[in-house]
Amino acid sequence: MDVAPWVWWTTLAVTAVALAVDVFVIGRRPHEPSMRESARHLVGYVGAAVVFGIGVWILAGSRYGGEFFAGWLTEYSLSVDNLFIFIIIMGKFAVPRQFQQTVLLVGIVIALVMRGLFIAVGAAAITHFSWVFYLFGAFLVLTAVNLVREGNEEDQQYDEPRLVRWLRKHVPLAEGWDGVRLTTRSGSADARRAFTPMFLVVITIGITDLLFALDSIPAIYGLTSEPYLVLTANVFALMGLRQLYFLIGGLLERLVYLSYGLALLLAFIGVKLVLHALHENELPFVNGGEHVSWAPEIPIWLSLVVIVGILVVTAVASLVKDRRDRTPPA
Repeated sequence: MDVAPWVWWTTLAVTAVALAVDVFVIGRRPHEPSMRESARHLVGYVGAAVVFGIGVWILAGSRYGGEFFAGWLTEYSLSVDNLFIFIIIMGKFAVPRQFQQTVLLVGIVIALVMRGLFIAVGAAAITHFSWVFYLFGAFLVLTAVNLVREGNEEDQQYDEPRLVRWLRKHVPLAEGWDGVRLTTRSGSADARRAFTPMFLVVITIGITDLLFALDSIPAIYGLTSEPYLVLTANVFALMGLRQLYFLIGGLLERLVYLSYGLALLLAFIGVKLVLHALHENELPFVNGGEHVSWAPEIPIWLSLVVIVGILVVTAVASLVKDRRDRTPPA
């Protein structure tokens, strides 16, 4: 897939403008968005992603169009799982509702920067070292196992990052919030400047985004090796995350099987990566450094069917179980 430089720059410019508009609007008027506002913006972002995917399908072919949709759905599903952690972080720091949209926007900006770096590193790695797919595949399978273990734990607690715990002990912290400012002065103008709780929340969100990128980037590289599709799938998945937080925040608690569904999804992509690595094998201690001809390549249409099937079954099974649990016994 040949992507002209002007297409790259146009995509980056449009993304930057969209973020700048969000920062300007929310920065002037921090507020808790209504359900109608959240739904309107979410439909807009999802519609834009669908139109973009159709455009890729028409202009670049069904293969790349399918890869975009598979990658976008995977990144979106992983982003929904990220919302669980965001909800816990917001509760732990007691972030006022009117400031939560700003926190999420900052988190999205940090996530885009983090993932942009990982996308560039991943693209360079897979171009020069085919054995990287072995590492990506093993990492995703291990992540899937950890998700299943976490899903079996009834009481899941969130531990603050070590950096945040260190900051609590070694830097001056203000007790109260000062809007969305990161620092404030208490009392007189010559008082010592201290960091606000917003500063700690931003640091926590940033570290969390870094950990999320370690999962999501290998996953999408298991579906497409085109850096442009990897970038755009991540952009479209993250841009609608803030609205999704306010729109289905209560619904997230009802998706009780989400961790199992995501574990199955990551395990499937991990196996797909290992099979691809075998097919392109160059390691001397595996099959004498020759390609493993019997290793099948999973086509993108099958990957797309499996991804959609896993997400649908996970959502339906979760809602059915939640409804049964809420129904009082006769």
